Order: sequence, then structure tokens, then C-alpha cells
Amino acid sequence: MIKRISSGGEFEAKIGYCRSVVAGGFVHVAGTVGQGDDVVAQCRSALDTIAAALEKAGASFADAVRVNYYLPDAVEFEPCWPILAETFGDNPPAATMVECNLIDPKFRIEIELTALAPAEG
Repeated sequence: MIKRISSGGEFEAKIGYCRSVVAGGFVHVAGTVGQGDDVVAQCRSALDTIAAALEKAGASFADAVRVNYYLPDAVEFEPCWPILAETFGDNPPAATMVECNLIDPKFRIEIELTALAPAEG
């Protein structure tokens, strides 16, 4: 069974994706950018959006198994570390950071996450 969860964001319909998909025992959260003037604010904002997507799927950051970070400048990743350590706490997922262009230069970080889906009962 596949469950698609929309956040209602304007680009989901325009581009043809949804914020998250629950399938195969996992919650797959789409690459998520955040709002704000710097990478730290955008990181927090993206994590807030991801948290909401996980909650709609019945999961949380404690269920995360994989996270990918995409930044146009790898130097900007280190200021995000304390936020990420606080977010994942005692349940850190496997992680990858990739330096690459994002869809718009105003975006400084994009975060993609996979978590275990809650058991169906």
C-alpha cells in the first residue's frame, strides 16, 4: 500500500510530487528547503516542514534512518550541526552531505529524509 501525503505547498501540484510517501515500511520525505535569510534559519524551517510531514505519517525524527543534506556551499554546513544534533538527539540517522546547485540561489540547504513508518495495526 502507498500513502501519499501533501503539505499543500504550491510546487507540489506544479512539479508533480508530494511532501512525503509512506511505502514499503518507510516514510520518504521529499527534498525540503526552508525560509529565512541564512542557512541556519533555512535549516530550522526545513526541519519544521519535515517534522510536520513525519507527524502526518505517524512518525517522528526518532524514526529517521537516512538523511541527505544538499548545500550549494559545503562551508555553510557546519553552522547547522548543532541544530541537527539537537533534532536527532540519541537517534542519529545515517547521513550524507552533497555540495551542489539548488533550484534557486536563495536556498542554502535542502534536506531529504527517510524514516521507518509506524507499524500498521
